[in-house]
Amino acid sequence: MIRSIREGRQRFFDRNIALLMILPAIIIVTVLIVVPMVYSFYLSLTNLNLLHPSRARFIGFKNYLKLLEDPIFWRSLMNTVIFMGVAVNVEFFLGLILAQLIFKVTRGQSTVRTAIMAPMMFAPVLVGFQFKWFFNDQVGLVNNLIYFFTGEYHLIPWLINYPLNLFALLAAEIWMSTPFMVIILLAGLVSLPVEPFEAAAVDGASSWQQFRYITLPLIGPFTYIAMVIRSLDLGRAYDLVRIMTAGGPANRSEMIWTYTFRLAITDNKFGMGTAMSFVTVVLSFAFVIYLFRQLAKSRQEVY
Repeated sequence: MIRSIREGRQRFFDRNIALLMILPAIIIVTVLIVVPMVYSFYLSLTNLNLLHPSRARFIGFKNYLKLLEDPIFWRSLMNTVIFMGVAVNVEFFLGLILAQLIFKVTRGQSTVRTAIMAPMMFAPVLVGFQFKWFFNDQVGLVNNLIYFFTGEYHLIPWLINYPLNLFALLAAEIWMSTPFMVIILLAGLVSLPVEPFEAAAVDGASSWQQFRYITLPLIGPFTYIAMVIRSLDLGRAYDLVRIMTAGGPANRSEMIWTYTFRLAITDNKFGMGTAMSFVTVVLSFAFVIYLFRQLAKSRQEVY
């Protein structure tokens, strides 16, 4: 009887110790994440205007309903889906090709890896200014290269016409972020066991068959992790869009991030801008959940 009481006290003591150990983390997460999120959601249910903050009142989900009726919102959402879909997939394919080439390098691989990471060292603002000059219709490098190869000078307004401005934004984003895919996929290739490839070579499998049926399935977890991180990290494209096109002309190249800023700060509709940000969060979570489900499926197929 006494022994059972002591064991019960010990279990109770251990549980309290564990709770006390994680209590600071719970408090920090609550103060820094939960409270701001709840307050931000409350603001999205108000008509808060930065010019008249004292006049803010609760209006329910009217901001969300207005967004659903806003054609610029749907245009920015479509641009964002196209931008993310094209950028992530092109970066993946280019990163996979470059990772394979670097993996085959036997001497100086560390130097090549360092060099390939150079675009990641530039701030997105600097990349935006650089590519804005590249695609300038008067003195831009792209139009000059077209003149050099064709002999005819065309004033192509890359940053004004749609979808040319979207192509220019994609070029800047892909150049800046492809090295990240290369590093993640290269890490996956380096970690692969050699036994399956040796067995496949003995069975007469070609290089393409080894890549298709061994390499791709085994680096599946690295692929999905890289795509999840890149999808969430594409929020940096705000800098590129803001500097290169500013969402124009006439909101044709608007993204959900730039439109959120325009609503909340430029137009002073902070309540609606906050609602827009929550729509962005929901879309990001949905995309991440989808990718993690695909990751779980790939693990089941491999193992």
